[in-house]
Amino acid sequence: MPFHCDICDKSFSINSYLIRHRYSHSGEKPFPCGVCGKSFSSASNLTKHNRIHTGEKPFKCDICGKSFCQSNNLTAHIRIHTGEKPYQCDFCSMSFSSRSGLNSHIPIHTGENRFNCDVCDKSFLQRKKLTIHKRIHTGEKPYHCNICGVSVSNRSALNTHIRIHTGEKPYQCNICSKSFSQSNTLTSHKRVHTGEKLYSCNICGKSFSANNTLTYHMRIHTGEKPYQCKICNKSFSINSNLINHKRIHTKETPFHCDICGKSFTQSGNLVIHRRFHTGEKPYQCDICGKSFSHCSALTYHKRIHTEKPYPCDICGKSFSKHSGLASHKCVRTGKK
Repeated sequence: MPFHCDICDKSFSINSYLIRHRYSHSGEKPFPCGVCGKSFSSASNLTKHNRIHTGEKPFKCDICGKSFCQSNNLTAHIRIHTGEKPYQCDFCSMSFSSRSGLNSHIPIHTGENRFNCDVCDKSFLQRKKLTIHKRIHTGEKPYHCNICGVSVSNRSALNTHIRIHTGEKPYQCNICSKSFSQSNTLTSHKRVHTGEKLYSCNICGKSFSANNTLTYHMRIHTGEKPYQCKICNKSFSINSNLINHKRIHTKETPFHCDICGKSFTQSGNLVIHRRFHTGEKPYQCDICGKSFSHCSALTYHKRIHTEKPYPCDICGKSFSKHSGLASHKCVRTGKK
């Protein structure tokens, strides 16, 4: 290679590559953005940056149609569909779909914890993880949804939130084909098929397939409710329950049915509502085969076969539903 860097002895086959490389030593960035003034060391990096301003996304996924402003982002995205994880850890058997994912994982083995929170002393392997963590203490939420206005502390949380509005579920189970908006939800779901429950409660012994589910469960025993509404002071054990509760005060209904336009405060209620349009009944009784559109209806139904938890305090007769007990009491007392 005829073109040599006189600082680090690195060689290049083309002179323009050498010129661009030298900028890494000098810090020179001769390509400024005409919109925001940010400068770059190469014209190609400026071209990529300009797409932030223009909104241009020339790289399109031919599986789901999602578009990206950079080809490497498309390459990483396609691995969601293919399940490809080409970056393998040399210390253990874990594989990752991106090099950054591998780089984040490796310090687990090397013991590196370089970035410490000066508020709670928690340590992180990456500076950006520490930056995101600090927002727990400051309350900063710099990423805003342009559909419903909700704010979150990091970009990945915003991307996940936006899927509530778009309905995008790029993570598909290869056993039952059920799709999910988050990869960790898919990981937890797969344990339904395997029966694997790795996380056990040390108080009652109940086991769970996901660590966060165990954390929520432990609060039943401790009574901990760390998420408090600033308007009415009501407290909750799970942050998502607080978010849903706040909409009582704001009257916000950000989840819209694309068929009839009806709006809901919770995404779960929208999912159940949509089944009235589609006729979907995914919850099936394993005794008689009858199907239902939501889980609570199946729970009520199963009592026909197994239990009657509502006893009459007059005659002792029991009923599987509260409405059945109420009707019975009206007959006994003569009330309508």
